[in-house]
Amino acid sequence: MTDQRPASAPPAGLRERKKQRTRDALLRAALLLFIAQGYEETTVDEIADAVDVSQRTFFRYFANKEEVAFAVQDLVESHFVAALHSRPPAEGPFEAMRSAVLAAWDTVEEAISDLVPLDLYMRSYRLIESTPALLAVHLRRSTELEERIARLIAEREGLDVDVDPRPRVAVAAFTGVMRVTGRLWGQGEDTSVAAIRRMTEVYLDQIGPALAADWRRPV
Repeated sequence: MTDQRPASAPPAGLRERKKQRTRDALLRAALLLFIAQGYEETTVDEIADAVDVSQRTFFRYFANKEEVAFAVQDLVESHFVAALHSRPPAEGPFEAMRSAVLAAWDTVEEAISDLVPLDLYMRSYRLIESTPALLAVHLRRSTELEERIARLIAEREGLDVDVDPRPRVAVAAFTGVMRVTGRLWGQGEDTSVAAIRRMTEVYLDQIGPALAADWRRPV
């Protein structure tokens, strides 16, 4: 059978790599523009112009600015969920979530390095935490992630999440701490991974004392 592909057409693998490079370039350009001049002040045309492509090309890869703003965050959240999946079955729910999030921060650079530099991601995460429109989306997305984690925890423990409330309660406490640390880290001067990891560890370790019957007793 003869190959009917036009002689000028590049191989499929080359086309896919070119598409991936274009998408990655649009993503990096968008994040840099969001950081430099603000999310709401940046237009799709400006993002496309920065990569020397058309607006139509932008929309081949992203539905809107919101999607591009959270593209790396999607990857980071999936990285955490994968870390949680890999925790030993013997670990309790809080121990597994705590270990998974700290391990995810330890390896986040490796997880995203093919897409964006770590510093660009951390600056974009800080932007999310400080931009009302993005923060509202982040909170909505966090609710969806909570449910995903709760079902994973229920599966680990052999529970029915729709009958036993404990997985959702445990995950609500955990993700509540994540939101607090993200907000406080975003307001601070140290925007490093080490800073948010350190704060995450300290605050997670306060869940038990915070639930104690009498806070006035020495911890």
